[in-house]
Amino acid sequence: MAVDPTHARPQAPSATAPPRIGRDQWLALGLLLAALLLGYLVLVHPWFTAPMLEANDRVESLQQRELRQRMQLQQAPQVQQRLAQVRAQQARSPGFLPESSAELATAGLVQRLERVVAEASPGNRSCAISNRSPLSEPRRDRYARVIVQVRLRCGTPELMSVLYALESGSPRLFVGNLNLLSSRGYFLPGANQPSGDGGLDVTFDLYGYLRPLPNVSEVPRAP
Repeated sequence: MAVDPTHARPQAPSATAPPRIGRDQWLALGLLLAALLLGYLVLVHPWFTAPMLEANDRVESLQQRELRQRMQLQQAPQVQQRLAQVRAQQARSPGFLPESSAELATAGLVQRLERVVAEASPGNRSCAISNRSPLSEPRRDRYARVIVQVRLRCGTPELMSVLYALESGSPRLFVGNLNLLSSRGYFLPGANQPSGDGGLDVTFDLYGYLRPLPNVSEVPRAP
């Protein structure tokens, strides 16, 4: 049976293809993005982003500093207690000379030497000071040293007693450059002839340290 071509079913129209983006459009889009980026770098970043980042860094630094100060303030009672203990210990057995200047400390060393010699040999019968002179030394570090050069004419037992008393007393003193010279007879003040056999001609340096002055830059300031 033949089909009438006039009664054939109509075909649906074909869908149109989407328009393609041309090369000029891609170029225009790239130029737009480049313009936006340049505008951000020139206008937004230096006037808004950079100050905000700098402000954030400053705020973080201040917060860390505040945290350290809070921790220090919390430790203040323990530090004060420890400082009081150290000061009490130094008061019981001071290591530094009590004087505040080299001149006063030198006079204190000489007085202590005379007292120790007098205790070891009352009346200077078997031990006497023949010379004592201060020695100036340039200050090399924070702890200034005060030195007195000493020369004694002593018997051996008296010398041992003098050295032990000097180095074991308080404040701490030290004996350096000790030289011993033996002699058959030695003269004491007021004597017209040698007053003993087996005496010692002794020279040494007697020294101690001044308490260091506080450094202004190291003094803690209130936050």
